[in-house]
Order: sequence, then C-alpha cells, then structure tokens
Amino acid sequence: MRRTIKELADFLSCEFEGDALTPVSGVASAASARPEDLIYVESSRHLEGASASPARCVVVGPGLSLRGKAVLRAANPKFAFARAAEWLLPAAPIAQGIHPTAVIAPSAQIAEGVGVGPFAVIEEDVQVGAATQIGAYCFLGKGTWLGAGCRLYPRVTIYSGVRLGNYVVVHSGAVLGADGFGYVAHAGKRWKFPQVGSVQIHDEVEIGANTTIDRGSLDQTEIGSGTKLDNLVHVAHNVSIGENTVIAAQTGISGSVVVGKNVAFGGQAGIADHCVIEDDSAIGAQAGVLPGKTVRKGQMVWGTPARDLDKFKEQYARLTRLPKLEEKVKNLENRVIHGLITGIDH
Repeated sequence: MRRTIKELADFLSCEFEGDALTPVSGVASAASARPEDLIYVESSRHLEGASASPARCVVVGPGLSLRGKAVLRAANPKFAFARAAEWLLPAAPIAQGIHPTAVIAPSAQIAEGVGVGPFAVIEEDVQVGAATQIGAYCFLGKGTWLGAGCRLYPRVTIYSGVRLGNYVVVHSGAVLGADGFGYVAHAGKRWKFPQVGSVQIHDEVEIGANTTIDRGSLDQTEIGSGTKLDNLVHVAHNVSIGENTVIAAQTGISGSVVVGKNVAFGGQAGIADHCVIEDDSAIGAQAGVLPGKTVRKGQMVWGTPARDLDKFKEQYARLTRLPKLEEKVKNLENRVIHGLITGIDH
C-alpha cells in the first residue's frame, strides 16, 4: 500500500521532518531497503547504516538526527515501525468466501464475512465469528467456538468444544484440544484418566506452527490474552497461562502448571508438572524447572535444575575450571606419591 510520510505520521501519532509527500510503500532493513521502504533506528550505533541506505524515510528514537532523510520521531521506534508495517503491508487473505469443497454442518453458525478454504471441515454446532478466515484442510470439531477476526492457516485441527476469542491467529499444523497425557497405574497396566475438559484461548493470542495445546483433564487449559506461542511448543492439560506471555520454540509445559502474566520462556525450556511461574519472570533457554517448584515474581532462572541466573553463572564459571583443577590435583598426587616412594627408598 502506497502512503506518504504525512499519512504515516498521522497514523502513528508522531512528528515528522522532511517532505510531507515522501512516498512510503513497504518496510525493510537498512541494508536491503529500496527508496520507498521504511527503516528504523533505535540507537546512534545504527545511524551510519541508515544514512547509507537507499530508504528515504526513517523512524528514529529520541535525540537522534539523520540528514538527507524524511524522519519520523517516535519514543519507541521499533514499535512504531511494527505498527507501520502492519498498516502498509496488511496480511494476505487466507480464505475468501466459502469454497465449494468445504464441508459445513447445517447446524454450524457462520457469521458475515467468514472465509472457508478448500476441503475444510466444520462440524455440528460450531460458531464462527465475523470476518474469521479458515484455511484449506482445517478441521473444527463439534461445538467449537471462534470469535471475530481469527486467522486459521491451512491444516489447523481444533478438537470439539475448544473456544477461541477474537483475533486469534493459529499457524499451520497446530492441534488444539487433543487429549492430555494422563494415566492411572493399576494391576500392572496404565489406564486412561478422563480427558473431558476444554481449552479456552483468549483474545489476540498467536499460536505457532505445529504447536499442541491439550484439553483439560476435568477442568480447562487456558491461554491468556495477548500471549504468543512459537512453533513446536507443547502445553499440557490443565495448564493456565496468563496475559502477554511469550514462549519460544520447543518449550514443553507439563500438566497443571500455572504461568503468570508477562513471563518469557527461552527455547527448549522444560517445565515439570504442578509448577508455578509467577508474573514478570523469565525462564532461560533449555532451563529445566523441577516438579512443584515456584519461580518467583520477576526472577530469572537458568540451567537444569533451574536456579537464579546469578547463581547459575557463578556455578557454571566454577564448572568450567574443573579440568584445570583436576590437573592440579593429579600433579599434587604425583608429587605426594613420588615423595613417599623416595622416602621409602631412603
């Protein structure tokens, strides 16, 4: 979409400097930008690269100046850049209209403006909100509820009874509402414990490709508003995740874990069952939190078993010195043994 810097400044509610008619039609990095692309600069370290870029329009942070460019001034240039990108380059439609090969049960309630792609299946008593888009080969089980403006990419599977709020994005291959991993041992066998709960996904959640979210055992699994899950994340049954949490790829969260608001998980983190991860905390990449543990509000933990970051760094530094310590001990042993042998000889 082609706009001017003045229109962009009005949209972002920020000041601009330069020719009001400077055209902007896309976004890019400074190195790969074309003249009509928008770029951004957060710190003075990147001013030289931005100055050399062909881009005519730059979003800059407070106190920065850039000669020869049309400049948008924003308190948070990266955020302003992200909003501009969404406005200039709206997401391509996933599905428009109801494709003739889609299979939709007569009892399903499909609101105005919904798109349903080829070979999608929508079962009985499903409700789909206005302007939601459902990609090719998606499956919506009986009694599923989707809010307005959701985007389901191709081959998303949603089991019966799952509820999605408004503006939820689910990427390809994700499975929502499968049975949790719950069994009872008796008489030498594993007997399946009931997995009859539900899944509640609140507004503006994004769920990555091939991510799986299990239904609750007897209650529900819940993902709070604004939370973002990367690809290949697993959320087990009865997990509760608060608002605006971010979870990086290959993280696994075991059953009955409670995660607070604004928590950050690094990639490949592993959270055992019945843990509590309090608000504003951070779990480092590949960290392992043991069963029933609590990560306190604002705490950052790393390692396995997970411990406070400062403690982890101290212990890790000591661990890296072990080879030299081992060599010293061996040298001391050799000297002691040599002294004993020498003493016996005399």
